[in-house]
Amino acid sequence: MLDPRFVTDNLAEVKAGLARRGFTDEATLDRLATLAQARRAAIAETDALREERNRESDAMAKVADKRSPEFAAKRESLRALGDRIKAAEEAARAGEAELDELLLTLPNLPASSTPDGRSEHDNVELRVHGTRPELAFTPRDHVDLGEALGILDFERGTKLSGARFVVLRGMGARLERALMQFMMDVHADEHGYEEVWVPALVKDSALRGTGQLPKFEKDLFRIAKDADWEKESEASGHELYLIPTAEVPVTNLHADEILEGDTLPRAYCAYTPCFRSEAGSHGRDTRGMIRQHQFDKVELVRFVAPEQAEAELEKLTSHAESILQRLGLHYRVVQLCAGDIGFGSQKTYDLEVWLPSQDTFREISSCSWFGDFQARRLKARYRPAPKEKPRLLHTLNGSGLAIGRTLVALLEQYQQADGSVLIPPALRPYMGGRERLVPGKLT
Repeated sequence: MLDPRFVTDNLAEVKAGLARRGFTDEATLDRLATLAQARRAAIAETDALREERNRESDAMAKVADKRSPEFAAKRESLRALGDRIKAAEEAARAGEAELDELLLTLPNLPASSTPDGRSEHDNVELRVHGTRPELAFTPRDHVDLGEALGILDFERGTKLSGARFVVLRGMGARLERALMQFMMDVHADEHGYEEVWVPALVKDSALRGTGQLPKFEKDLFRIAKDADWEKESEASGHELYLIPTAEVPVTNLHADEILEGDTLPRAYCAYTPCFRSEAGSHGRDTRGMIRQHQFDKVELVRFVAPEQAEAELEKLTSHAESILQRLGLHYRVVQLCAGDIGFGSQKTYDLEVWLPSQDTFREISSCSWFGDFQARRLKARYRPAPKEKPRLLHTLNGSGLAIGRTLVALLEQYQQADGSVLIPPALRPYMGGRERLVPGKLT
């Protein structure tokens, strides 16, 4: 969430930042301006009334005769001032609450190092890693490859759960598990992330803290409840949702906490299943595993001091890249423009892996710096030094990586003319030493 004080004092700058993102809701911007001005006026009025009360109190103290009409008049004046201050404070709180609710719907402001642009077509390619696989045959997509290998069963996935689900079988299930273990081992053992295993169900407050609520409620799966659960929910005052990414529970680990500055940065990695309704994406990527309602992902989350943040984004991105490099996959790094960054992000790098069947790059990880946007919602702070005033943390996260899309890229980039698929050397120890997947051989 944006800082209400910054918005109030720098309204023109805020509007300019939102305009860079293509935010053009004039009604919301007008209301924002009205609330910001009202907040400024309420603060000024309250401060002036308090100063007047202090003067009146001092004057009353100087009246010698405490039973005199003069003393009684000043006492009544102080009571009236107290009532006015109370009314002004209540009005200020109401205005502050409305401003906070409005700010929950507004995206973060782009960093100065985020390039201008309106859509994905204005994103900037920073680097390309590896060489594009040269296949001497027409490449097959991962659906055809996986079904021929007997490792991807979309028909039974649909039978069990409906569209956009899949059953992984035999070496397909083994490959998914191998990728998860490989990613977690690299990030925990070599990159220094603390491994955490977190719930796949979270409170609505956790989703509000990381920015999924209220903006993206339609993309979430909320848990339906029976009568007994409904009573428990009412008593606890929260709803439960399936997580769209491990970013949500992991970032909320430090909600309402103050960390010591000498313990930063804090780095966590987590494997979780992820659940997204993909509202508004009907007709997009309906074939295969690119966009499913349930998928697996390894997430990287870092809590850092503000002055470390931009350098930490480079580090986090390099950690995600290392997985692709070790797997020998051809990919590129793209910096998103202001019009394409996510709701809470102020700067983002996308890693895009090459898919031969589509003759294009597809996103496999987004690595983002959120500034204090999430931390303000979470009340996640740190103390720079003993006895110093706490400050808001900066948060970063990125996929390290999306496991299903990594599996897709492996199948497509390592496919052979005979329908088999080579297993990259880095993954073979996790696959029982197997060097390739062969049609008709499920184990």
